Amino acid sequence: MSRPRAARRLPLPLLAAFGAFSATAQTPPAAVSTLPEVRIKAGSERETATSPVIGYKARNAVTATKTDTPLILTPQSVTVVTRDQMADQGATGLQEALNYAAGVRSDAYGVDSRSDNVRIRGSYPEIYQDGLRRRFDWYTSDTRADPFTLERVEVLRGPSSMLFGQSTTGGVVNMVSKRPRAQFQGEVGVQVGSYGRKQLRADLTGPLSADGEWLYRLVAVGRKADTQVDYVSDDRALFMPSLTWQPSAATSLTLQGLWQQDKSGSTAQFFPWEGVSLPNPNGKIPTNRFIGEPGFDRYDSGRKSIGWLFEHRFNDQVAVRQNVRYSHNRVDYYSIYGDAFSGAVSWQGDPINKRVLGRYVDVSETTAKLLATDQHAEIDFTTGAAKHKLLAGLDAAHYTKDVRSFFDVPDYLGGTAPPIDVYDPVYQGYVLPGPLVDQPRSGVRQAALYLQDQLRVGNWIVIAGLRRDRAVATLESEPDDKVYATTRRLGLLYAFAGGWSPYLSYSESFLPQAPRTVAGRPQRLTPLFGEQFEAGLKYEPAGGNLAGSAALYTLKEKNNVVDLGTSITQAGITRNKGLELELKGRITPALEIASHYNYTDVDRALEQLPKHQASVWGKYRFAIAGLPGFSAGAGVRYMSAFRDGPAPETPSVTLVDLMLAYETSSWRYALNINNAADREYVGTCLSRGDCWYGARRNIVASATYQF
Repeated sequence: MSRPRAARRLPLPLLAAFGAFSATAQTPPAAVSTLPEVRIKAGSERETATSPVIGYKARNAVTATKTDTPLILTPQSVTVVTRDQMADQGATGLQEALNYAAGVRSDAYGVDSRSDNVRIRGSYPEIYQDGLRRRFDWYTSDTRADPFTLERVEVLRGPSSMLFGQSTTGGVVNMVSKRPRAQFQGEVGVQVGSYGRKQLRADLTGPLSADGEWLYRLVAVGRKADTQVDYVSDDRALFMPSLTWQPSAATSLTLQGLWQQDKSGSTAQFFPWEGVSLPNPNGKIPTNRFIGEPGFDRYDSGRKSIGWLFEHRFNDQVAVRQNVRYSHNRVDYYSIYGDAFSGAVSWQGDPINKRVLGRYVDVSETTAKLLATDQHAEIDFTTGAAKHKLLAGLDAAHYTKDVRSFFDVPDYLGGTAPPIDVYDPVYQGYVLPGPLVDQPRSGVRQAALYLQDQLRVGNWIVIAGLRRDRAVATLESEPDDKVYATTRRLGLLYAFAGGWSPYLSYSESFLPQAPRTVAGRPQRLTPLFGEQFEAGLKYEPAGGNLAGSAALYTLKEKNNVVDLGTSITQAGITRNKGLELELKGRITPALEIASHYNYTDVDRALEQLPKHQASVWGKYRFAIAGLPGFSAGAGVRYMSAFRDGPAPETPSVTLVDLMLAYETSSWRYALNINNAADREYVGTCLSRGDCWYGARRNIVASATYQF
């Protein structure tokens, strides 16, 4: 069981060292070029869309085309968060990894230990890993990914169904796993931090045979931690092995496995508006307040997966690839949470004193299985002055979900769920009054054919694609819902010699919806359909150390899912529009940045988010008394105020993140402080009646040995 968070935060003795930042602005040239040995090795390899990247700026990406394509030649918005950026910013989850990514609201529901809730261009993107889908419906069918297992995270903004088949207008977040490498490298590290965080991690890779035909990689994480909410833990055990067989330069087969077990709870307490964003006669509800039942509430998840990545090149013109993964997820979600829905402003259970809050009981034990596969042929050929890169593929998925559940409502709604005094909670040791009930098995079967041509004539680049999907949503004892969809894509880009690339693009989205269990009952959902027009400009000056982009877009989507707390509905046609600016890379040999600005205008029928978001992160390398290897990082994140329907306004907030590190050829010591000023802020207040707190200050100190 987790313990209350009282007096658990680390002191800040190293913050004073940031004062040396300005005092050492003149860095000797030798200090700038002194890097850990592991990074010099990485730099000796040709950079690809899946290889390690030195710094924050990647040159290529795979998600936007399913081919290894330079970002400057891709007529759609793509952000790549590299391994170095995640390490420097101390990302402990996918949300933190995307804090400085353009177009993204990374903490859509504040701090949430259950799921990485991310929104892109007002919609919820689909989460993929190595080009294969991780889940089909709610977060209880998946487990949170660990950033330490990833080489990079690619964010494809806007509809992408022509390639992936199933995605919203928000696009795709594709996590690229660490893979075996030809040179031996290893690292082991330890972390300690806020809320009792203690973590060990290791990453070993290299050749198994002298000729390099067999390569391996082993990644492991072990963690014991609490969270900013009392009685909610954040424990993890993870082991990710992979093995590559390269019998020749033309053939590669990588086997991937994962075993992960998380022991946690729900930091989401579903507090009502009054006490968070509106006045309450008893004051503000503390951010660490837990109103569930210790010993009963839990969110325990486990993931086991196995698969492979295969590629064979017949010659310089023809290659075939196949990615396959089978995953088995189990999530036990036991929760007693506040009733912010039936009487949001009046505290239905205690309308006068506004202290005692009714609670729901929601229990589910979910087993989800997913077999996903994607295979395609890439053919390069020339017709006259035109160079073609043709992609022809078939992908398929088979998903099933089994749920055992129990649900009860507050006593004033006719249920037996006990209320609680939010300001002076007395826990009662709740016991389920009855057995869990088996819900009808649900699932999705999907298969599709797709064809894409990347065409280049001189400096003109055209991408055109077409896809035909067949999706079947199943619900036990009910007729199957069959859906057929054709999705298209068209992009036009001109690559000027000076590094400027203006472009126009059109893309469509299609997303079948698996039935969801709401208030203990299965509910069928209609597929989502969307389309987007985008105009943009990309800039990558000579040298390739810096990249900038600007994008204007307008999109619409039909049948968007709206969660009302105790029920789910679907909207008609919704429209969003916006502007995104991004600049990242190396400004000088000593200074590297990642920055963005978003303007997002979301349809009023949808859940709202800030219209204005901006962030800038910078890392500066310097020497102290002639000793190189020091670096300091600082970031600022801003989100404007917004209002979701009748909900109270969610105030604007500015957050500061800090980093101080020292590196040698073998060691890296780092201190990361997110929300350094410990701003107590609200992530969002929803029209359905609940508010979500944002993450408080989190301090993590780490020591890593590289060999």
